[in-house]
Amino acid sequence: MSRLVRLTIIGVLVLLLFLVRAFEKNLFYDPFINYFQNDYLRETIPGFGTIKLFFSIFLRYTLNAFISLAIIYVAFQKRKLVLFSIKFYIIAFIVLSIVYYILLRTGMANGYLFTFYVRRFLIHPVFVLILLPAFYYQQKVMNHKK
Repeated sequence: MSRLVRLTIIGVLVLLLFLVRAFEKNLFYDPFINYFQNDYLRETIPGFGTIKLFFSIFLRYTLNAFISLAIIYVAFQKRKLVLFSIKFYIIAFIVLSIVYYILLRTGMANGYLFTFYVRRFLIHPVFVLILLPAFYYQQKVMNHKK
């Protein structure tokens, strides 16, 4: 696959990530979108359906993860990196979901910022921004050693 084709595909995939974000209010249930956009320090925590919220977060995380995995595959074309990324995404989802659930059940007693950032890692494709440079660096180091 030529470099131009790969960059075009990656561009389309990044556009898909933007579209997920642009239509988040229409596609996903999340009462915390408005809560964290407004004066959350003075407002009370909005009511939420736990199962509905976590199912919606799971769907959004999965959609972002699939698009991110496609970006990683197109960028590096190495199955091992994709398999590692899949394991990483699964473990991260389990750990972050448990932490987010505990934070919501305790009424964000540890502070709003920690809850906000845990939620951000769950609903936004932040991990692709970490994995891409890491894989690129690893590839450069491995090529340099040869």
